Amino acid sequence: MQKIIPFVSRGSRDEVVGWLEALRSAMPEFEVDELDALDQPALLEAEVAIVADPAPSDLQRLPKLRWVQSLWAGVERIVAELPDSEMKIVRLEDPQMARTMAEAVLAWTLYLHRDMPRYRRQQTQSKWQQHPVCLPSDRTIGFLGLGQLGREAARVLLEQDFSVCGWSRSRSDIEGITTFCGPSGLEAVLSKSDIVVILMPLTGQTRGIIDAKALSTMRKGAALINFARGALVDDRALLSALDSGHIDHAVLDVFDEEPLPPSSPYWSHPSVTVLPHISAPTTRSTASKIAASNIAQFFETGVIPQAIDRSRGY
Repeated sequence: MQKIIPFVSRGSRDEVVGWLEALRSAMPEFEVDELDALDQPALLEAEVAIVADPAPSDLQRLPKLRWVQSLWAGVERIVAELPDSEMKIVRLEDPQMARTMAEAVLAWTLYLHRDMPRYRRQQTQSKWQQHPVCLPSDRTIGFLGLGQLGREAARVLLEQDFSVCGWSRSRSDIEGITTFCGPSGLEAVLSKSDIVVILMPLTGQTRGIIDAKALSTMRKGAALINFARGALVDDRALLSALDSGHIDHAVLDVFDEEPLPPSSPYWSHPSVTVLPHISAPTTRSTASKIAASNIAQFFETGVIPQAIDRSRGY
């Protein structure tokens, strides 16, 4: 008899159907089905579930649940909504997502490096003016967050001859990259970087970390890329820094409220590029294979894959 694996999601009907198709293809030895399709015995026996932004009330329908396999890299919402749960959370660590993110970081770093926002403004003015080209080796890119995504993106920029530095909560040693940690380390990366790339997780300690003080620490004329979480940045402080010209441009793919409301000043700000959360979407085929492997290993050995540290939030 096949083991039954609940799939729990608050996504749209199309998203749920797409995930079920990918998961069933990747793990034919299991029966994967959405929560409402399962009978009471199946709900009572489930030890593991696959989740994509699950509702807490749905997870509470699974009394024997020991762990969940998230299909997202970010798990801050599950942690916040189930603060007292003993359920273990395994986040998605997909090498394909890291490669996709590195591609996006490279693309938008080059967009800023080659002055594309300036030339776009000139086009609207029918203005023909050339500007000097800066060599990548003369441009410092600072990463805030050196996890799987940050490390891969930093490696790709190193291959393009950019000077790269990075900050993380705890010390990291990465060949070719000057790394920092702690409050003084954050200030060091902000102050020496021409382009700051945010790839850190959202936790209680990092919420609003890019505030007025942090932005003032950045070089005048520096640029910002946020591909992590919108709540890491103080919107009012960023808009002020952009209005004053202290920050030259911001590429924003994530926002505190998504979709970004039509009333947001970011939409029309001349120094902001708005993206609809597209920098590194989960690839269903590869994510489903990772989930299948983790769950198969659990039922073979009884060992739960490495879960997040709830005290750290990742």
